[in-house]
Amino acid sequence: MALEAEAAGAPLGSFLRDFPSALGPGEPLPWSSAGSGAVSEAEAPGALAELARNLLGGSRGVSPLLAASLIHAAVDEVLRTDLTEFKKESVERQGEGDEERLTLLDGELLQRCFFNKLRDVCFEWQKQLPPLRSLKRFLLVSIHAIRNTRRKMEDRHVILTEFNQLFGLADDIDRAYFAIFDGHGGVDAANYSATHLHVNVGLHEEIVKNPAEALKCSFRKTDEMFLLKAKRERLRSGTTGVSALIVGNKLHIAWLGDSQVMLVQQGNAVTLMEPHKPEREDERARIEALGGCVTYMDCWRVNGTLAVSRAIGDVCQKPYISGDADGDTFDLTGSEDYLLLACDGFFDAVKPYEVVDLVLDHLMQTKGVGLKAAERLVAAAKENGSNDNITVLVVFLRDPQDILADCLRDTKSLEAGDDARSSPFNFLSCEAAATQ
Repeated sequence: MALEAEAAGAPLGSFLRDFPSALGPGEPLPWSSAGSGAVSEAEAPGALAELARNLLGGSRGVSPLLAASLIHAAVDEVLRTDLTEFKKESVERQGEGDEERLTLLDGELLQRCFFNKLRDVCFEWQKQLPPLRSLKRFLLVSIHAIRNTRRKMEDRHVILTEFNQLFGLADDIDRAYFAIFDGHGGVDAANYSATHLHVNVGLHEEIVKNPAEALKCSFRKTDEMFLLKAKRERLRSGTTGVSALIVGNKLHIAWLGDSQVMLVQQGNAVTLMEPHKPEREDERARIEALGGCVTYMDCWRVNGTLAVSRAIGDVCQKPYISGDADGDTFDLTGSEDYLLLACDGFFDAVKPYEVVDLVLDHLMQTKGVGLKAAERLVAAAKENGSNDNITVLVVFLRDPQDILADCLRDTKSLEAGDDARSSPFNFLSCEAAATQ
């Protein structure tokens, strides 16, 4: 504990030297004022947490564990106050039957209050650091994202191994959250989802008892929240999304659109989901039942526009573009190698069975160092002709050194005369071998 307090003391001291006193009413905020507009009460926790994460991260040297704990404490302090003092205006929104009113808060006043709460927490914790719950399980994560040949980068991703610390979950179960959002028509919906979806999950009333339901329902809530923002700010963008929530020995996934998640287990690619595309028979039937249409224009599209049938946002295409996510839950037995999340810019160019070969080849070249595995996968997608934004996130569920060792051990057994096709680490996958 003494070493933990000593490690935390330096970045906290540096933060307090940079901000020796609370911000007064006229003083500038310590972050860009671009995000200081009006926010709803539902948006406040995510918006404040994102500002603090950016402020504490990077060169300040605050560890992710400490940062998540600080953010939770400061956000909790703000939410305990009477938020009506930050009320800016009420706007009308269309409810079921009657019009309802949505209270918006003054973003600048709220952020100034939050920063001062965050500074107060840093001051108190520098004097006496409370016990910080460490992670029981370390997950190596490899992430790589490129704009590629597109004019703008509209992908966003979230890596949150400190899920419990950010939401103050004090039970004995480790949780980690990962997500990729692939925006279209602008980056607003992807930015919004990357800021708010995991917060909606963490604050959901069922997060402890029914995390699968919490994850799936949070897609719908995030969509509803963004649609309100889109209507009042005239935003037209949308985003696909895929999220994975690891809770102990359970893997919960949920998705909208064609961003995907897959699992590799003992060298075999395991399909976990079916993306939402207009040509799916059930999706076409749903869209046509609502009065929409699915037409082919270089690919299958909803009402001649979008090539996905479900997404967050796309206010002009609701309800044909649904915001209802699909989800599933899987047991983790300890035999899983890694989890991979990626956007369609990757999966349109690289088949799941090719992922296994590419990652193993990378581990062999790097002698079991997996940190840049995602970079190798992105390069492969680009080499295979992808022109889209590409984001790949690899979560190693076993030590890459162990994965490589199993591969090499299996190779030796093959050299001793075993049947090559029985090997789970055969570089020539079953699907590829079938075509030879």
